[in-house]
Amino acid sequence: MISVLVLGSGTSSGVPVIACSCAICESSNQKNKRLRSSILITSNDPSNNTVPTSILIDSGPDFRTQALNFKIPRIDAVFYTHSHADHIFGLDDLRIYNFKQKSEIPIYGEPDTLSALKKCFSYCFKEDPNYEGGGIPNLTLNEIEPFKGLNISTLKITPLRVQHGRLPIVGFKINDFAYLTDCSFVPDETLTYLKDVKVLLISGLRHKEHKTHFTVTQAKEFALKNNIPQTYITHIAHDIEHENTDKELNEETNGKVRLAFDGLRLSV
Repeated sequence: MISVLVLGSGTSSGVPVIACSCAICESSNQKNKRLRSSILITSNDPSNNTVPTSILIDSGPDFRTQALNFKIPRIDAVFYTHSHADHIFGLDDLRIYNFKQKSEIPIYGEPDTLSALKKCFSYCFKEDPNYEGGGIPNLTLNEIEPFKGLNISTLKITPLRVQHGRLPIVGFKINDFAYLTDCSFVPDETLTYLKDVKVLLISGLRHKEHKTHFTVTQAKEFALKNNIPQTYITHIAHDIEHENTDKELNEETNGKVRLAFDGLRLSV
């Protein structure tokens, strides 16, 4: 069994949106406040008395806030879905875990993603005698391929191909759980890996169609069509009010599809 913690359920702008005075951005409901999308996977093996393994998927610009909000004690590895800013720009804050754990942290991504990380955070990956400042993250780069799985402790992690508009990115299947963020199309080969998934976390940006993301309705229909027992929708824009939308989804799907929110915890 694994534990899934939704660190952030928001789209690239987060919610509230800067300088926006819409009803949702000004809402006092905490479930309408969404940091950029990221999740933490923690192993939960009762037969294993060692420290649980914690895997971060994406380190967006809100990672420091998320780590403080949810008191994340350690990070054993980071997996990246793609290199857009809202998924990578918290990478520098991983250095605190290097200091605390006294070890390097492996990061995993497709070659294009790792190449983008090396460009955006060049000081982390090459020695520069002129660089002065705070500590530098100690990270090791590991290439991944869609559908080629690997094991970290009790976690079996398989990258899954999805389309983010015209951009091919990856989601992940971890044991009986799957995470497909920034998704607008799911190819047939990926569908075969979802047949035994018990819980799916998938993006549903808003009600109006978008060229690089599922809408809430498209995400719901995808989950029902593929007989996913339980689905939560994430990567949500400020167009979506949590309570009403979640109630509608719950009633329409007999509880099979719900809205995610920051701080949602799942046992799978």
